[in-house]
Amino acid sequence: MFTPKITVHAHCDLPCGIYDPSQAKIEAQSVKACMEKYAASSDPDFKARAVAIKEARSNMVKEHLWVLWTDYFKPNHFEAYPQLSALFNETTKLAGAAGTKGTNDVAVAEKLISKIDEIAEIFWATKK
Repeated sequence: MFTPKITVHAHCDLPCGIYDPSQAKIEAQSVKACMEKYAASSDPDFKARAVAIKEARSNMVKEHLWVLWTDYFKPNHFEAYPQLSALFNETTKLAGAAGTKGTNDVAVAEKLISKIDEIAEIFWATKK
């Protein structure tokens, strides 16, 4: 009675069409915008809110990247792009305490966005 009638197989959590590095980039752009608004304000309460939002968005960048790194990319991708693990490691660190979480330097956010673009280039190449 409770025995399945159909067996299904999947190679990832859901069809791979759900993954997209754009999510990480949007959050990284929000981080940069928070930094710019922080720099333009003299209101200490506003600055405190900008930092809190920037740190939360930095965490979201890391989460989106980790999902791509651990769920989307497969061994054959890492073989074809041997720099991929190091690129993810560097990019997630740029969104961490030594990166955008620990500074209000817009140049760091710009570097983070650039690294996400590198990941996106590889990602889209694997989708062809």
